[in-house]
Amino acid sequence: MINPKYLSVLFSLSLGFVVSLPLSTVNAKTVDDAVEPLPLEVLKEFTDAFASIKSDYVEVVDDKTILKNAIKGMMSGLDPHSSYLDEKSFKHLKEGTTGEFGGLGIEVGMEDGLIKVIAPIDDTPAQRAGIMSGDLIFRIDDKPVKDMELDESVKLMRGKPGSEIELSIIREGHDEPLKFTLKRAIIKVKSVKSRILEEGFAYLRISSFQSRTAEQLKKALKKLVKENDKQALKGLILDLRNNPGGVLNGSVDVTDIFLNKGLIVYTQGRVKDSELKFSATRGDALNGAPIVVLVNGGSASASEIVAGALQDHKRAIIMGSDTFGKGSVQTIKPLTPLTAIKLTTARYYTPSGRSIQAEGIVPDITLANVSLETKEKDSFSQVKEADLKGHLLHKKTKKSSSEKAKKKTSKSKEDNAEKNDEAKEKTDYALHEALNLLKGLNILMPGRK
Repeated sequence: MINPKYLSVLFSLSLGFVVSLPLSTVNAKTVDDAVEPLPLEVLKEFTDAFASIKSDYVEVVDDKTILKNAIKGMMSGLDPHSSYLDEKSFKHLKEGTTGEFGGLGIEVGMEDGLIKVIAPIDDTPAQRAGIMSGDLIFRIDDKPVKDMELDESVKLMRGKPGSEIELSIIREGHDEPLKFTLKRAIIKVKSVKSRILEEGFAYLRISSFQSRTAEQLKKALKKLVKENDKQALKGLILDLRNNPGGVLNGSVDVTDIFLNKGLIVYTQGRVKDSELKFSATRGDALNGAPIVVLVNGGSASASEIVAGALQDHKRAIIMGSDTFGKGSVQTIKPLTPLTAIKLTTARYYTPSGRSIQAEGIVPDITLANVSLETKEKDSFSQVKEADLKGHLLHKKTKKSSSEKAKKKTSKSKEDNAEKNDEAKEKTDYALHEALNLLKGLNILMPGRK
C-alpha cells in the first residue's frame, strides 16, 4: 500500500488548491461568473485514484507521468480542439506555423473517437492520394485510432520525408473501408493561386490562410489585371473549398481587400481579453465587381470568417455546400518553455451576429456534389442551313468551304491545347456554375460590359 503520510500530504495540497484557486482566478472571470468552490468529494476521488495507481498498478509509474496524463484528460474532456501540448506536440505546433513541415498535408479533427478529415491541403501527398473532406480515419498503419488523442494521431502521421504510411478510411457512400498508402513529404503550402478563365473573369484559389496571404492575394490581383490586357476585372471567383483555415489576421486582411467599410468578424468569450472586433478599411480592390465565393464541407475556420463577412455585407454570393462549422478560437498558453495548453477561449461571430460554431456558413446557392463530363460528339447531328445543297452564302464572307474548314481546324487545335491544360477545370461543376453566374451578374450591373 502507498505510504499514508504520502497520501495525507497529497490531500493537503489539494485542500490548499481549493483555497487558493478562487483567489487566483477571480480576476480572470467576468462579473457575471460566480466563483464556485472545488468539490472536496471529487478531489478525494482524484487522490484515491492517484494512490491506487502508485500502489497497485501492474508497473511502476512515476508521479510526473501520472500528473501529465491527468492534464491531458482534463483538456481532452473540454472539446475537440483543446489539448495539452507536451514537448513534442508544442515543437510540432511551432513547426506547423512556419508554412513548411513534414507530413501528409491534411487538416484533421475528432468525431466519435475517430480522426475526421477536415480538408486535404492542395498539392500534398494527401490530396494527390485522393483523401477527401469528411473521410474518417480509423487506423494509422497497424494502430487503431479509436479514442486516441488528436495530437497523438498527428504525431503518427508525421515522420521522415519519403517514408510511407497507410491510412484506413471510412467514406460515406462506400460499403467497405478504403486503404491509402501515402509517402510523407515536406509540406510547402502555396497559399494563393490564380488565373484568367475568360476575358475579364478571373479565378483565385486560397488553400490556407497564412500571415502573408493577403499580400500574396494583392499581387495575384495585379497579375490578373495585367493578364487581362490591363483592363479591370469584370468578376472574380474566390475558391475557398477544402480550405481548413489558418491565421485569423490572414482571413481578416483578405476580407478587407474586398470591403470599403464595416465589421468583418468579432469574438466573444468569458474573459474580457477574448473580446475582439475587426473592421474593414476603405478600398475595394475590385471596385465593386461581382464576386462568387465557392465553399464546401472542407471550408473551415478562417474560410468561414471570409465567407460569412462577404455574405453579410452582400459583397459576394456564396455558392456550394454548408461549411464545416469551426467557429471557436484557440489560445496557446505556455505552461513551461517546452509545454503548453491549447485552450478554446472564444467563439467567432459574423458581422450580423451569426455564430459560426457548429453551424457553419449556409451558401446563398446550394450546389450538388457532382462533376461535369464531356459528351462525345454525336454521330447524328442536327441539319442546318449550311448543310443544304445550294445554300446561299453571305456576300461579305463568301469564301471557299476548304478555306473556312482550315481556319476552323486551326482554331480548334488552339482551343484543344488550352482545354488539355485545364482538363481538371472542365469537370468542375461548381466552377462552371460560378462563372455562368458571374457573367449574368455582369450583364445586369449597369456600367459593366
